[in-house]
Amino acid sequence: MIFIHLGAGAGDLDERTNFKCGFTEFIKSNSKSRDKIFVLEANPKNISHLKACYKDFSNVKIYNLGISFDNEKNLTFYYTEDDAPHYQVCSSKIEHLKKHYPKSKIKKFEIQSLSINEFFDKKVKHNTIDYLSIDLEGIDYNALMSINMNKFRIKNISVEFIHLTKLEKKTMINHLNQNGYSYVGFGYDHNNFDFLFTKKKILLNRFLSKFLWIIEKKYVKFFNYFITR
Repeated sequence: MIFIHLGAGAGDLDERTNFKCGFTEFIKSNSKSRDKIFVLEANPKNISHLKACYKDFSNVKIYNLGISFDNEKNLTFYYTEDDAPHYQVCSSKIEHLKKHYPKSKIKKFEIQSLSINEFFDKKVKHNTIDYLSIDLEGIDYNALMSINMNKFRIKNISVEFIHLTKLEKKTMINHLNQNGYSYVGFGYDHNNFDFLFTKKKILLNRFLSKFLWIIEKKYVKFFNYFITR
């Protein structure tokens, strides 16, 4: 199987999240030695933590790269020391950082970047992907919408939704439905910040998900009682 984690942070070594990372834990619990695991993180300060996180997994490849959606070869990322030590809100969108830390001094760095399709092509080198988690701090929608769905068959997509506008959620859900996906509940994030879509035709879920974009986050767990898993 192929697992891809885009925006891995410090994995399950961040004390501020009580050493939890839903997708990291999912990978560790569900992957076998013959599987391939690709982990991407833009912030170089977290790479050593990710290496420590996966020290017992020889089948993991960790990349210090940014994901672009306008074909930039390098991206500027923004962060603040108030978000130390693992800089969970580090983002290529300065507005995203300012939203969380409006009064903080902002610092920046530049990092090599690839589009999501280039990453699949050049690093993953597989057109079939079993599990994809997208947590890219402010560009989740852009990254997902730019995936070449005709080329890459992704069986399960977990994408952070809490920063999306209602219009972005509506457009994303319709886009995924049209490409053969069905909403199946919360994704792998331990805080339930992700939606999970699977490459299956579940008509009830597709119908109900058309209303998901208007549901406030605190009510999504109740909405999920009505869907088929």
